[in-house]
Amino acid sequence: MTVVVTAALLGLYFTVRAKLDSIGHIAFADTHHRPPSYNNALNILLLGSDTRSGHNRAIGGKGGCNCSDTIMVAHISPGRHLVTILSIPRDTVVPLYKCDPVQGTPGQAADPSAVERINATLEAGGPECVRTTVEQQTGIRINDIIQLDFTGFQRVINDVGGVNICVPVAIHDPVRTLASGDVVGSGLSLSAGRHHITGKVALKFWRARYALADGGDVARIARDQYLMGQVVKGVLHSGLLTSPTKLYSVISDIAASMSTDATPSDLVKIATSLSGISTSDVQFVTAPTSPYPANPNELVFAPHSRAVFLAIAQDQKLPKSAKHKHRHKSTLLTTSPANVKVTVLNGTTISQLAAKVAAGLAGRGFTIVGTPADAPTSNYVQSVIEYGSAAEHPAVATLREQFPAATVKLVPGLSPGELQLILGTSFHALAAQSKPLGTISGSFKANSHCRNGAFFGPNLAKPSGKVRCAC
Repeated sequence: MTVVVTAALLGLYFTVRAKLDSIGHIAFADTHHRPPSYNNALNILLLGSDTRSGHNRAIGGKGGCNCSDTIMVAHISPGRHLVTILSIPRDTVVPLYKCDPVQGTPGQAADPSAVERINATLEAGGPECVRTTVEQQTGIRINDIIQLDFTGFQRVINDVGGVNICVPVAIHDPVRTLASGDVVGSGLSLSAGRHHITGKVALKFWRARYALADGGDVARIARDQYLMGQVVKGVLHSGLLTSPTKLYSVISDIAASMSTDATPSDLVKIATSLSGISTSDVQFVTAPTSPYPANPNELVFAPHSRAVFLAIAQDQKLPKSAKHKHRHKSTLLTTSPANVKVTVLNGTTISQLAAKVAAGLAGRGFTIVGTPADAPTSNYVQSVIEYGSAAEHPAVATLREQFPAATVKLVPGLSPGELQLILGTSFHALAAQSKPLGTISGSFKANSHCRNGAFFGPNLAKPSGKVRCAC
């Protein structure tokens, strides 16, 4: 019997060990000029990748760019008595920081005069590139990184037994194909009221965007924070944080879908150190943003975001401005495509790409200048929109609507009134036209009631009288 029991335990150990060994390893680069560490708080960068590799393709479809569509910083205060989770909108534009090519990523050179959406940094240089960008933009020193894909997210939700949610209105977000060929929609369908949802539906809830509220990413973040608050409740109620055995089981279950710089034992220690917190000790906040002048569909960190970032970095109370909800209307200027003069260059080895894109832009009313030609080099990954002065901002914003993943670069000396578009290999098709996004910022506790209707649908500031959502 001793031999049998020992063999069984060893078999279990090696099975778990084999799963834990499949965790992707993230190595921190030895970079200089990192933010200071003010205390012994832990700041963990949480990334959700939209990769379509393996089973993720069956979940999310063929689209996706291996971008980080969820970016959060979990700040765990000294003494582990308070957790603040900062969400960074994926549509926030940031400068290009130097990122080495790692794990098959192209990397990128530092270029302070160019910008990109922050979610594109994962594709450019992996999680390390996101860490560098977040640290330089927020001043918050990151201690660890945890990255999950679609499959990992679903398994986490299932391993904690699902989650309870309550929605004030019915949600129907069908999957549909746009004229551009892009596939949007999460496939989520929920009736108004209370639901207990498991991994597959929870992922649809997390990803739902275009059919809800204003279709914006910040409103989606508010719904995601609500869902995460409900997950916190479920985790604390289940006693998961007090059971290393259960924690190892969860980690081994999601190992193949996770990448991190921490060891499994480090993750267990972090989790068990939080066993004494309650839902009132967990708060969520979205980084304050304002519209990006060159594109009404993008955001930049608002000036008062610095106070929020500093408070988190130094483990201080959040400023009051971060705790109030605000709605901002986008008042950014665009112009008619007919007023946009653009030269199209092929920065790839794809034959006739510039000519095909130029024809597509002309069909949408843009003015094509000159004959489409090859760029000086053919190693562009991301497309680039170059402009000569601030006077071209409205034209840049209009052209950028067709290339939402393109970087924007100021190049003094270009012909006044003209833009230069250099196509990269990541380009697949012109984007569908989209409406300017409003933005919502605010914070709430994990034990708050359901979010108001602004996060679920228009003109629904309060839940329906038939549905009482005190979740």
